[in-house]
Amino acid sequence: MENSETKHTVLIENRNRIKINCVEDVESFNEEKVVVYTSMGVMVVTGFDFKVSRLSVEDGQLVIDGEVDKVEYMEEARDDRGGSSGLLGRLFR
Repeated sequence: MENSETKHTVLIENRNRIKINCVEDVESFNEEKVVVYTSMGVMVVTGFDFKVSRLSVEDGQLVIDGEVDKVEYMEEARDDRGGSSGLLGRLFR
């Protein structure tokens, strides 16, 4: 997915589309909040009317359409066993 030369980037276009690369997992998603594991930590995107336009964990790309209000990084959430509690983490246990 990611090589040593790939840099984590976030591009917000007119506050109605956000493109994120170096995505490792999607923890949760609804119309107002997306929690994403990236190579730089857990990212939380909040806003309105979110729809996923593209999700490719193999390529590490996520594109969300909708009104973006806030993007923030948080400390990584882990489950009780110390592993990722995201969708992919649950699938590959």
